Amino acid sequence: MATLEIKNLHVSVDTDQGKKQILRGVDLVVKSGETHAIMGPNGSGKSTLAYSIAGHPKYEITEGEILLDRQNVLEMAVDERAKAGLFLAMQYPVEVPGVSVSNFLRTAKTALDGEAPKLREWIGDLKGAMKNLRMDPDFTERNVNEGFSGGEKKRHEILQLELLKPKIAILDETDSGLDVDALKVVSEGVNRAKEETGLGVLLITHYTRILRYIEPDFVHVFVAGKVAEQGGPELAERLEAEGYDRYLKTEA
Repeated sequence: MATLEIKNLHVSVDTDQGKKQILRGVDLVVKSGETHAIMGPNGSGKSTLAYSIAGHPKYEITEGEILLDRQNVLEMAVDERAKAGLFLAMQYPVEVPGVSVSNFLRTAKTALDGEAPKLREWIGDLKGAMKNLRMDPDFTERNVNEGFSGGEKKRHEILQLELLKPKIAILDETDSGLDVDALKVVSEGVNRAKEETGLGVLLITHYTRILRYIEPDFVHVFVAGKVAEQGGPELAERLEAEGYDRYLKTEA
């Protein structure tokens, strides 16, 4: 069992107008086998939470704690956070020219495990995961995300998730830019990883459509850098019907 604890988290960023506070005291606990959906309007701090957990240098933690199995995540370098079991699927995955998907994945697996996976077993795992995600096997020889469509980039993110087997996955708007078929395939990959490893999932999204395929145990509504309301799947259904206006009016 793994537990990610976020306690009274405050985060700021530098802007042309000076330092701006984005998160204003976020409390959240994600455990193995749980799926938490983070929802909210643009600019509410959802992606800031994701990148702060992952260790992006742009985001300054001014107060609070992030703990993974009681270990202080904020004292870890980015690679140490990954080795500890944290995984971030980015909203806009970056291209890595000159590095093939095959080399990237095997190097990442080696770094996490401390030794290279046995080649025959690794090839079998890679081919099986790609087949499940309906990815062309030729993708292994292409450079990471270079020339990939939006859907191909997101499938590659979930391919990493399935092969690297983290404890906690933060999925930042994984549904962004996906058509219905790709959304279903990607969601099935997340559900498969959760079923096989007991993965804990922190799913950031604007819309409820992905929640039809990845059912949340908990829903948290972000407004102005804080959790405005929490509940179960029924809260997402209410947001679909009512939107975020009532939270924004309250905040104003």
